[in-house]
Amino acid sequence: MKLLEDKISAEGKALSETVLKVDSFINHLVDPVLMQEIGKTFAAYYKYKGVTKVFTIESSGIAPAVYTAAALGVPMVILKKQTSKILSGNVYQTNITSFTKGTSYELTLNSQYICPEDRILIIDDFLANGEAATGASTLVKKGGAEIVGIGILIEKVFQRGRKRLEDQGYEVRSLARVSKLAKGIIQFTEADL
Repeated sequence: MKLLEDKISAEGKALSETVLKVDSFINHLVDPVLMQEIGKTFAAYYKYKGVTKVFTIESSGIAPAVYTAAALGVPMVILKKQTSKILSGNVYQTNITSFTKGTSYELTLNSQYICPEDRILIIDDFLANGEAATGASTLVKKGGAEIVGIGILIEKVFQRGRKRLEDQGYEVRSLARVSKLAKGIIQFTEADL
């Protein structure tokens, strides 16, 4: 997606060979015009796949996921990183480790927000090693639903995330595919959408 690549080139900051900072338009200050276009792009691709819900992990995936869900006309479900006092009853949980933060957390889904008839589209901001998307897919499986695809804003193609997800049988579509990062350098390869 050229619009996203242009935004990354203009405002993204390669802090190292593995870390890309995009907090000025995706995960701290959010560009709603960009998020709306991202949502439209994912919705155009997935509109014939029978999506019933869009899932994402708090917090950076929320904006693109809600715009995608709105464009598809389906609900969005946020997978929680922290268990809350008001999150009671039956929940599905799995432990995942964040590549960027290097910390682990218990990813949680309230069981009332998924059913076996659901066809889930997972949207996430980054794909590095595939840990977050694998955790989300684990919760979808626990709920007995089907994953129709995994939509990623920014994929680091030099890491193993795509292969890991495709080896599990998931279709992965990325809007921006970064082939190289170095201090001050961001290079792209052809995107999926």
